[in-house]
Amino acid sequence: MPGLGVNIDHVATVRQARLTYEPDPVWAAVLAELGGADGITLHLREDRRHIQDHDLYTMKKTVQVKLNLEMAAEEEMTAIALEVRPDQVSLVPEKREELTTEGGLDVISNLERVKVCVHKLQEVGIEASLFIDPDLDQIAAAKKLGVHAVELHTGRYADASSSDEQQQEYETLLRASEFTVEQGLKLHMGHGLTYRNVTKIAAIPNVCELNIGHSIISRAVLVGMEQAVREMKALVST
Repeated sequence: MPGLGVNIDHVATVRQARLTYEPDPVWAAVLAELGGADGITLHLREDRRHIQDHDLYTMKKTVQVKLNLEMAAEEEMTAIALEVRPDQVSLVPEKREELTTEGGLDVISNLERVKVCVHKLQEVGIEASLFIDPDLDQIAAAKKLGVHAVELHTGRYADASSSDEQQQEYETLLRASEFTVEQGLKLHMGHGLTYRNVTKIAAIPNVCELNIGHSIISRAVLVGMEQAVREMKALVST
């Protein structure tokens, strides 16, 4: 049964639309915990489009479950992570023009830069995970870096336009999942997962963490954060 990491970025997206103080993602994190979240995920982007530094610092003091910081493998972000000391850092690619993270981190092409960041995190006891496409070569490169986990990008599965295409993407994820476990890495998955498509992914053997954001926040607008998380938790626990 995988743990559920709730990404609260888009609570901050709503707040930043008016540059005001509400809704507060810290409050959202508390309610997510009450709903059964096993972890809280937030992405501190270089352009600070949603989560702000003070959100991260406050959540470090208040979150009682696993705190997972998504960030680019850049010097500024690394310095912040080393100061805050979240439980886990998930390294992701980042482009200013994208609406949300598009595709996985190219570990092979950025090996040295990622290695420096990973080693700095590990030196202070922060677990490092890499958000990558379900590609065997990328998984093998992650293994060489000595990270504790990889998060396989489920976006192509989630965005499939037909049942046949979705099945093909599922089989790709399944093969990548098996290879990840064979490499001795913890298996995480996320991106684009919803109440409609999550159960098949949650049932993949050895998945220990699912990170889901947009779908839960969208549901929370209608039924409240605690209830939205509780409903997703029930789906990933079946």
